[in-house]
Parts: sequence; structure tokens; C-alpha cells
Amino acid sequence: YDCTVTAVNISEEQIRFARESCENLPVKILCEDYRRIRGIFDKIVSIGMFEHVGQKNYRTFMNVAYRCLKERGIFLLHTIGSNTSRVNCESWINRYIFPNGMLPSIAQIGRAVEDLFVIEDIHNLAPHYEKTLLAWNNRFQKAWPRFADKFDRTFKRMWEYYLLCCAGAFRARHIQAWQIVMTKPGADQPRCRIG
Repeated sequence: YDCTVTAVNISEEQIRFARESCENLPVKILCEDYRRIRGIFDKIVSIGMFEHVGQKNYRTFMNVAYRCLKERGIFLLHTIGSNTSRVNCESWINRYIFPNGMLPSIAQIGRAVEDLFVIEDIHNLAPHYEKTLLAWNNRFQKAWPRFADKFDRTFKRMWEYYLLCCAGAFRARHIQAWQIVMTKPGADQPRCRIG
């Protein structure tokens, strides 16, 4: 794709895995809090991160993206979201899976980007996410015999519960998966969709 990539993460384990996966590629992976990122980028892509910054940091997150994006750059936010604005996540998931996680609503995202970005496109991937979660559960079940001696049955049940509850929430249309394309005001409108 003729690009260089700078990735940011705070998980040492994920960084180690990513560095191994990207060996000999033009990819730099930083162990850094997103709020401390410096530099200007042509494109910014955030995948599955926004759910973890917390409502009080939504505007901070967007300010960082704005500060780091070139004037004519493109910002893609991929996030799971809720149909309603909330102040916390479901208690079981918050305790066992994503501590301090929260699913933003479109209204909360809109308030966070107001006066910073132009929302160019919103695409809802939710119909595919139910199938994805069911496929992940299927792979988890098939792979379980390789991990059964390392993890107990409680761990297995927790992941089954998590994957299947999330699949059900997508099926019931209580939660969504959005890809939101944004630019700074004054930038050219990007080609978000082919056709």
C-alpha cells in the first residue's frame, strides 16, 4: 500500500505480538498513552479503542486526533456503540471483560467531534458482527482442547457467555458497530464509498 504505519498501544503483550507480526514491514509500534502522541499523520485509524477511553475522555480523544491529523487528512473511527447514551457499561462485562469500558452513542460521538471534524460517512457493520461473534465462539470451541490445561472451566464459560451475549445484543440491535469517516473542516470530501 506504499505507506508507513505508526501504531500505539499500552499493552506490552499486544505490542510484542504486533511487532512479531509486522517484522520487516514499515510499521513502528509505540508503547504510549494516546494522549501523549506527537506528530502529524495523513490518516488516523482507531479500531476498538474509543470504547475504552470513557465518557469523560471522549472530547480529549477527539482533540488528540484533531491535533495529530494533517489539515487534509482522514480520520476513521471504528467503535462498537449503543443506541442510547449511558454512563457505564453492563456490569458483568465491566467486571470481567472490559473494566471501565463504555459503549458510546452516536449523540455522544457527535458532541465529542463538534467543531472539530466533519462527519463524512457512517457505516453500520452490526449485521456482520453477530456472525463474527458466532464465528469467534465456534473457533474458541474448536481451539479449547489446546488450552483446557491452562485455563479452568470458569474461564471457558466466561468467554462463551461474553461472545454469545454480545452476538445476541447485535442480533437484537441493542448495540452497533460503526465506522465513521471524518475530516477537518475545509478538507476535500474523501471517497468513502466506491460506486
